[in-house]
Amino acid sequence: MHPKIAITSLASFSPLGQTKSAVWENYLAKKPLISEKVIGNTPTLVAALPEVLTHEVEQLRNSDSKYKFLDASVLYAILAARAAIAQTDWSSTSDFGINIGSSRGATRLFENHHKDFLKTGKVSTLASPTTTLGNISSWVAHDLQTIGPEISHSITCSTALHALLNGVAWLKSGMAHQFLVGGSEAPLTPFTIAQMRAMKIYASEFVEYSCRTFDFDKTKNTMVLGEGAAVACLEIGEKEKALAYIEGVGYATEVLQHGVSISAEALCFQRSMKMALGSIRPEEVDVIVTHSPGTIKGDVSESNAITAVFGSKKPLLTNNKWKIGHTFGASGLLSIEMAVLMMQHNQLIQVPFLKHQEQYKPIQKVLVNAVGFGGNAVSVLLSLS
Repeated sequence: MHPKIAITSLASFSPLGQTKSAVWENYLAKKPLISEKVIGNTPTLVAALPEVLTHEVEQLRNSDSKYKFLDASVLYAILAARAAIAQTDWSSTSDFGINIGSSRGATRLFENHHKDFLKTGKVSTLASPTTTLGNISSWVAHDLQTIGPEISHSITCSTALHALLNGVAWLKSGMAHQFLVGGSEAPLTPFTIAQMRAMKIYASEFVEYSCRTFDFDKTKNTMVLGEGAAVACLEIGEKEKALAYIEGVGYATEVLQHGVSISAEALCFQRSMKMALGSIRPEEVDVIVTHSPGTIKGDVSESNAITAVFGSKKPLLTNNKWKIGHTFGASGLLSIEMAVLMMQHNQLIQVPFLKHQEQYKPIQKVLVNAVGFGGNAVSVLLSLS
């Protein structure tokens, strides 16, 4: 991709922790961060924030009267954005853009406000402004006191990677030189989980590895929800502090049979991966971080697409949803973070219940996939140089 797009900072706020060292240590551990919690009145498998991070969220909420009524998805994004900007030389007077999206948005607030409405026929004054989708980027911009453009969107589970695509487009157009991109999700609410259960895709059994991503022997769906936020700072050109470079991007949408369908061969993934590769030979890709939500059809279709693009000589395959569940709109950037960490440490994160994969060469190019309801796929090719 010319000119080069550098990732100069990455930060996340998730069950993996908040610091790079904590995130990497948790990835090296074979234990998933999924547990059973009561959501509403129902015991549910989820990957929730550790207590130390929930305490940090409450500290932020109580630090400013304006933050008291914000949804957790907004607060997660603010904390991740603060951490990312702290690693850069960006200032509030820099005209950097912000694009942070969410699949579900202010889920808990919306559910609570609607519950009050059903009881009383009224809602609080702040019900509307605190549940709008633009809430996340606008509050991050407020917190950082920025002067650049701010954008929010929802493109289901590929939201964060679409934010990255948009940041790349702004940078390449010359309309911006720096962009903060990412996704945030706080979906561990009764109504959200009820929707997943209604589609028969949610895991129901608490075992050592409840979310069986890319396990093709499973006989039932095993998706688990997680929560968190992840953001990246993008800059145009070669940068001394670059963590990695975006070498290619791809995107595609396929014709749907129904609202949550994806074809058996995942044509959208085939197209997005080929587009991201561009002139790069498939054998140059060292690792693919798959989307693989832990559902039977979703995992198989992505595998079929990878075979169609890469043939019998597939790159090493890995994912993180077996460990932290599916964080919906934030998942793509959490996968980007995982990819960058693997390149920096030159070490594949194995999925412990799958066949061990031998790493025969340095990890220098990683392809990251995401796809959401509506058959919209995004693939991002990362490299160290």
